[in-house]
Parts: sequence; structure tokens; C-alpha cells
Amino acid sequence: MTGAMLSEAWMAMAANRLRTLLTMLGMVIGVGAVVLMLAVGQGAEYAVRQSISTMGSNLFIILSGSTTAGGVRMGAGAAPTLTVTDAQAILELPGVRAVAPIHPGAAQIVYGPNNWNTSVFGTTPAYLDVRSWSVSSGFPFTETDLRSGTRVALLGQTVAKNLFVDNDPVGKTVRIRQSPFVVVGVLAPKGQSLDGRDQDDTILVPLTTAQRKLFGTQFPGSVRMIMAQAASADLMDSVEREINALLRQRHRIRESADDDFSARNLTAVANTAAATAQIMSLLLGAIASVSLVVGGIGIMNIMLVSVTERTREIGIRLAIGARERDVLLQFLLEAIIISVAGCLIGLVLGVGGAMVANRLAGTVVVISGSAALIAFGVAAAVGVFFGYYPARKAAKMDPIEALRYQ
Repeated sequence: MTGAMLSEAWMAMAANRLRTLLTMLGMVIGVGAVVLMLAVGQGAEYAVRQSISTMGSNLFIILSGSTTAGGVRMGAGAAPTLTVTDAQAILELPGVRAVAPIHPGAAQIVYGPNNWNTSVFGTTPAYLDVRSWSVSSGFPFTETDLRSGTRVALLGQTVAKNLFVDNDPVGKTVRIRQSPFVVVGVLAPKGQSLDGRDQDDTILVPLTTAQRKLFGTQFPGSVRMIMAQAASADLMDSVEREINALLRQRHRIRESADDDFSARNLTAVANTAAATAQIMSLLLGAIASVSLVVGGIGIMNIMLVSVTERTREIGIRLAIGARERDVLLQFLLEAIIISVAGCLIGLVLGVGGAMVANRLAGTVVVISGSAALIAFGVAAAVGVFFGYYPARKAAKMDPIEALRYQ
């Protein structure tokens, strides 16, 4: 029975090919737009999450306080209020997994005829754990290098490329502020951070080396910042409170006084960026979904025209014993066929458009099976929803009045 109805529905659509194709076009455009917009939106969300993952997970950055000199207020990190012992105390907190004190600066790096200005971070071996950063060649410096203040360095990919081009830098000697440093390793690529900064444009050296032989320090053991990693995302809020309480206690800050440091939750900032990208993805999908509604209205209009044109045919069917549900199902099948066929063509065009955008514009696109299934399901639902009224109108016709229709 259903097979015969499908055959009749196909014949009815084939009799008006141009009208069927034009009706289908609305669904083609709608589904294609949904798939393309979701691919672009999810691609943007994926790019943001990849950028977040390069930062490390569950991170805090604690900056030393500001200072005032001659009426000029300096920014955060200017006053020597944080020390290595502060970092060691933070590491003893129960919710903290790893801590790395950092003494940063900028310097001109020279190797042979090549030179490059970059950021130099004096830190500890734990920095690689905190940042989830690996070494692509060579090996990291050790606690022994830290205790001895050894002149060794880890180069970021950007620095290595500008100084050594295609040569292996491991074992070579570079000059940092005229001091010789042996390159013991090259960091794995990190790419850009959320603010667009090149994370590979950096050099890591032992903290003691940076303090004693590169940038100096006003007070022994003082550092500009501390990076801490919580054991899990669930502990972020409690760890932040504990860090603030611990440092206030260690720095003997009165209850009414302001902090002489600032602790920032980098994960919260990153999650905000990811949530924004997700909202944009949903917004793009919602905008594209309007095309599906427009396509559904087109199906309903054309099906109403088809019912009017085939009034006598409907009257004959009802007169010879067809039930209302048989007529309803026949016209509903026609609407569903148009919708599903348009959806399949739209899927192909949407995926093709996403690939073209990826190739020509370099846009990151993510074509997920779930997006295709959602578009397909919505298209079928649109066909049923907008095809039901014309089909019901046909099924409710009075056979006598239908036979009289001219």
C-alpha cells in the first residue's frame, strides 16, 4: 500500500518537474546554509579551544604588586612583592598540582650573523609541567642547572627558526645580553595565544641564571610572577581563595589593606572566550535555520496549489472508497519526499561549500555528523509540519463537491 502511494507521489511530482525543483530549492538552500554555517561556527569554536589548550589547563597567574616613584604609578609586577618561597608555599596547598616562579625580561639574542629580540623567561623546570609544554628536540634544563645558575637555554620555535633557519640549534652557543648560553633543547610549537601573541617567540633559562646574570633583582629571591596549576577544574575557586589567603598571611597584610599582588584565573578568561565562540556558532546556525522555515513555507504553498489542481482526482479517489487517511498519507508523502530530497542535495552543497571555504579562505571548518543529522531531521520535520495542512485539507474534501470542481 505504502509502495503504491510512493509510486503515485513520484509520478505526481514528475508530472510537474519544474515546480517540484523550485519547491525543493528552498530546502536545498536552507539545509546547505545550516550545514555551512554550523561548520564555520564549530570551526571557530574549535580554533578557540585549541588556542586555550596551548596555554595549559587550570592555570592561575599571580603578579607582584605595583609601586609609585616620583608620583608615577607603575603597573602590576613592578614591585618586588613575590618570592620563590611564596611559590614553594603555594605548592604545598592541597589543591595545587604544580607551581613555577617566573622572572621575565626582554633581550637581544645573537648567533653568528643572525640576531633576534625576544622574551626571556627565567623559571624552573616545573614551568613545562604548568604550561603542558614539551621539548621537541634536546632536553629541558634540570634542578641541578637551577641550583648552579648554569647558562643553558630552551629556545621557542620562532627564535630557533630566526637564529638557526633549518639547522639544529641543540648544542650550539648563543649570546643573550652578551652572555654565552648553551642551547640544550627546542620547545614544541605552541602557536598563538588568545590575545594573538606568538607563544613560540620565547626563551626559557634557569630562574637563578636570569636573576644573577641577565636581569638582576632588587631583592634576593624576588620574582615578577608565579604561575600555578590547580589539580582539577572543580578546585579552581577554592584554590584561588586559598592562594589569596596564603599570600596575604605571608605578606602580613592587614585586613583593611589592599593586596600587594594580583591573582588572575586564566581558565575563567579562556572559558569566556570559548563560550563566546559557542554562542556565535549557535547564532550562525539559528540564522541559517530561518532558510529552512522559508523553504517549509514554500512547500506548503506549492502543496496547496497541487491540492487545488487535483481536486477532481481527490474526489474520484474518495468516491471509489479511499479513506481520509489514505489521501492524507499520499499528499504527506509528497511533501516529505520533496523535503528529504532537498535536504540530501543541501547536505552535499553545504559540505562542499565548507571545504571550499577551508581551501580558499583558510577558514577552520568542522563538519560533524551530528550537524548533518540535525539538518536532515529538521528538514524531514519541516516537510511533515508544513505538508500536513495541505494533506489534511485534501483528506477532508467532500467527494461530491470535489467531483463538481471545474
